[in-house]
Amino acid sequence: MFDTIVIATDGSESVRRAIDVSLDLADRFDAAVHVLYVVDASEVESSPDRLRDEMRDALSDRGEQALSEVREAADRDVTTAVVEGRPAGVIGDYARDHDADMVAMGTRGRHGENRFLIGSVAERVVRTCPVPVLTVRQLADDEEEGGPTGTPETA
Repeated sequence: MFDTIVIATDGSESVRRAIDVSLDLADRFDAAVHVLYVVDASEVESSPDRLRDEMRDALSDRGEQALSEVREAADRDVTTAVVEGRPAGVIGDYARDHDADMVAMGTRGRHGENRFLIGSVAERVVRTCPVPVLTVRQLADDEEEGGPTGTPETA
């Protein structure tokens, strides 16, 4: 069912559960895993000219750290990439270019804490991605994994 899964990460705490769920699915289906971090071009472009290279480097370093965290969490080889561009478009293009069966991501990222239901990047990816998108929300502090009773849910 799933041969290739792309995990889109921004290194935020809210993507941790999406990573865990995605790696579990990859294990169940013996799927290849690609982990993608997008350096948001708009963040780079909005910084002062004299700081753009530093901003790009800092965001790329953050991306490498985020990819490293997923590599450590995985018990398999994963393909990683840091790409600069508009996140939603890059994620969709990457999924298409790598013949992905699914993209997985958190519902809120570094800038999405003020969004009510779903982060703007996740929303755009869901609307425009050429492959199915699994969005995984971070549990609230008072919620337990597995549903209201605390027992694992089965699908």
